[in-house]
Amino acid sequence: MNPIDQNINPEPQHYESNAIFWIDVDKIRPNPYQPRKDFDENRLKDLSDSIRQYGVLMPIVVTRQEHQKEDGGLMAVYELIAGERRWRASKMAGVPQVPAVIRASTHSDKEKLEMAIIENLQREDLNPMDRARAFEELHTQFSLSHQEIGKKVGKSREYVSNTIRLLRMPDDMQQALSEGKIAEGHTRPLLMLMDRPQEQQTLFREIMLKKMTVREAEKISRTIAFERRRKFVANPELEELEEKLTEKLGTRVHIEAKAVGGKVHIDYFSVQDVERLFDLISKSFNTQFKTQFDDELAAAPQPLEVMAPAEVAEVPIAPQEEELTAPVLTEEIKSPSPVEEIIQAREPEEVREAPHEEELPPSSIDDRSKEEKDEDLYSVSNFTI
Repeated sequence: MNPIDQNINPEPQHYESNAIFWIDVDKIRPNPYQPRKDFDENRLKDLSDSIRQYGVLMPIVVTRQEHQKEDGGLMAVYELIAGERRWRASKMAGVPQVPAVIRASTHSDKEKLEMAIIENLQREDLNPMDRARAFEELHTQFSLSHQEIGKKVGKSREYVSNTIRLLRMPDDMQQALSEGKIAEGHTRPLLMLMDRPQEQQTLFREIMLKKMTVREAEKISRTIAFERRRKFVANPELEELEEKLTEKLGTRVHIEAKAVGGKVHIDYFSVQDVERLFDLISKSFNTQFKTQFDDELAAAPQPLEVMAPAEVAEVPIAPQEEELTAPVLTEEIKSPSPVEEIIQAREPEEVREAPHEEELPPSSIDDRSKEEKDEDLYSVSNFTI
């Protein structure tokens, strides 16, 4: 049996559960806070053909409200929270009822908008421009910060801020993004040229006609920004530095020269961009500082290594050459030659026991010359036959 032919009471008394009820299409009203504003007619027709054949496979989400009629009675109406495309396609298909999940009607307008956004985001049912309008409405009408919006939809603060920035683009670019003619990534190079409307339109036409990739569009955007800046840079060295910084940092850089000093302007588009630039600059500074420190350390004179006293005491000291040879020489001197042995044998006992040379009195010192001593030594009287 086709689901649309089932006759189920559309007005239950309790709505706490996720029970599905069938509701008359004519009793449903669109949500005034519906974030989706654009509905493609061709896609609606395709969806209506599918509903006509298979029915509504996914229930819509509504809240129930009661309005007083002219005769004093009450009339139940249902306000959409999520599923407006399915409701519109069902009306086109001519089906009388659609399945729906009824939420409690005690929600405030802000809660209804939050529910509508979250329902659509969870289904990835919003295009970038619809998301931007919904985030902006939460921010302006309900005074929610970008960080609070991000927490509610499970996105970062930077994501919310960058999405809202899409509303700054011209209407034709917003329309192209809504229709899927350009990707969301193409909006970044276009937003870089917000202060250059002519160049921005030129780049937009190039993206549309040549089906450029996001990387190609970003490259052209940086080139346009650099060419525009170059007209105001008189110093070729500063011009070259601008180009290098733009390429290195991945964003537009302008050097403003003055009589003394100057300024360096670096464009950024989100807090995430600032953090990325900070990381790049910090990494470059740390690398340069480390290299400079290593060079200075290598060029500095190396201090002498001073050993601890305990280590010095344990190191053995090699004997000097004189000390090694001294005992040998002393031994040779004390060893008497054969001639001296004969002389000692011939000397009387008193002479052999004479005191050491250092202890002899001055009168006992033999002051004869060496030749006289030699003659006396080899005298015939000293030999025995």
